[in-house]
Amino acid sequence: MPLCFSSSFFLPQPSFFSDVNREQRVCGLWRNPMNFRSLRVRAGPKRISFDKECREGLRAGIDKLADAVSLTLGPKGRNVILSDAKTLKVINDGVTIARAIELSDAIENAGAMLIQEVASKTNDSAGDGTTTAIILAREMIKSGLLAVSFGANPICLKKGMDKTVKELVKVLKEKSFPVKGSDDIRAVASISAGNDDFVGNLIAEAIDKIGPDGVITIESSSSSETSVIVEEGMKIDKGYMSPCFITNQDKSIVEFKNAKVLVTDQKVATIKDIVPLLEKTTQLSVPLLIIAEDISSQVLETLVLNKMQGIINVAVVKCPGFGEGKKALLQDIAILTEETWMTKKSNDNDPGADFLSGDFGLTLGSATSDQLGIARKVTITSNSTTFVADPSTKPEIQARILQMKKDLAETDSSYLSRKLSERIAKLSGGVAVIKVGAHTETELEDKKLRIEDAKNATFAAMDEGIVPGGGAAYIHLQEQIPIIKQSIEDPDEQIGADIVANALAAPAKSIAINAGVDGAVVIEKIRACDWRRGYNAMTGRYEDLFNAGVVDPCRVSSCALQNAVSVAAILLTTQAVLVEKTKKPKPAVPLVPGITP
Repeated sequence: MPLCFSSSFFLPQPSFFSDVNREQRVCGLWRNPMNFRSLRVRAGPKRISFDKECREGLRAGIDKLADAVSLTLGPKGRNVILSDAKTLKVINDGVTIARAIELSDAIENAGAMLIQEVASKTNDSAGDGTTTAIILAREMIKSGLLAVSFGANPICLKKGMDKTVKELVKVLKEKSFPVKGSDDIRAVASISAGNDDFVGNLIAEAIDKIGPDGVITIESSSSSETSVIVEEGMKIDKGYMSPCFITNQDKSIVEFKNAKVLVTDQKVATIKDIVPLLEKTTQLSVPLLIIAEDISSQVLETLVLNKMQGIINVAVVKCPGFGEGKKALLQDIAILTEETWMTKKSNDNDPGADFLSGDFGLTLGSATSDQLGIARKVTITSNSTTFVADPSTKPEIQARILQMKKDLAETDSSYLSRKLSERIAKLSGGVAVIKVGAHTETELEDKKLRIEDAKNATFAAMDEGIVPGGGAAYIHLQEQIPIIKQSIEDPDEQIGADIVANALAAPAKSIAINAGVDGAVVIEKIRACDWRRGYNAMTGRYEDLFNAGVVDPCRVSSCALQNAVSVAAILLTTQAVLVEKTKKPKPAVPLVPGITP
């Protein structure tokens, strides 16, 4: 049954597409003043804490979260059980544990939320190292609050901490080593997954198949076996235009399967241009991905409203690239999604679809559902979009790659040569899909989180190199603190440098404690070693960590340090906290003196 604007298909909620020509509708909302009601938002009573009470409450919340997360650090770290209304999970991932924590005391919960920000930011920027970042932040806050209580100026402490970390990150990058071969990749992935050699071999196998420019995605397998398969696909550096399109709230991403794809270099100015496409995809119960030059705020608001009402399943991504490079990249996406770059209207025998280019006279208003492409899977983050193509597109993609290689051999322009090489790498690399299998749902979730961390750490290592793992790099960085302090004149800023120095020992100490060893002894022995050597908690020996495969990505180590000092410095300059005042529930039976216990 064809859908129309007034179709009852969208009941009980009226369609926001209906009557788009009527003046009283704007972005799916009635403009009739008779339908408006005055709304008042009243804030509840606030609880205000100052000075010592404020700091102690925040620190108590920070300690509770950090204690729960620090248990997972290192090769002999423990698991944490997360229980919610639906499922029970056994987790070893720091950021997942941190996000699940909510404390009953409002001030303590505020402290926990600040540390959650450290974990989330580190996860977004580096993909791993969230537990390390939390431990570093806790130690900085602990030492900083002690210094403030003895009269140190928190503003000067913040400046000293910022200066120190800035210099330490420079040293960290200078002393990092580039990743060389599969052995380094395997070592980084294994360490990130909690010394799981199986995961390390899995990631190394995937990278070997797709190359450094390829993309890895993780899916659940229908069996208990875990395997790697390579499919056609590519990744672009543009994400969703609104977080309201998110379908996976835990990971803050959009995930579509068997999605229809509209690719155009035109601006979507009015909702009328895409209403037929939206109604057709809704009728087919398939998601729609729109890749356009731009989209008006009116159209975006309408799509968001309908998405939130559950009427449609849609996401919008802006076109990647610039100028002629943009159109060439859109051609590649069109090929990948079974669309054909057409200079004229396609005939009935064309299996693909038209790329809606304004240069060729194809307009959005005249587009039909037959002109949409299809992707087997689409994953959209805030800054990237990954396509997994349908297997039937492989011949067209290979032909496209051959054509670009021919153009590359004929061009004399270094700029065009570089751009063509980038496009060839994107298309030929493909997408490695890791099918994760397990015997139980709990084991499956844990496996997927470990593999996700290993994947992110591996790509971070290939980008910026590796440093000694096991917290040894941070211990060796303590040697730079006296040099940095010589360039700082203010005494309180020097104390800020000492605060960072004390915190640098915390990750190695936690790893040692989780391994059942005295952390203080381990730290002193690591200090006596050179840059490459440290403590291997798995074997209990002090050795060359690069030869032993105990390494961390430089980006993970630097991001954890930067994000930890960012939140710690802000908290040290906090003098008061305002939180919602919790009301005690009234007893069902009134309290009677002398009778009620």
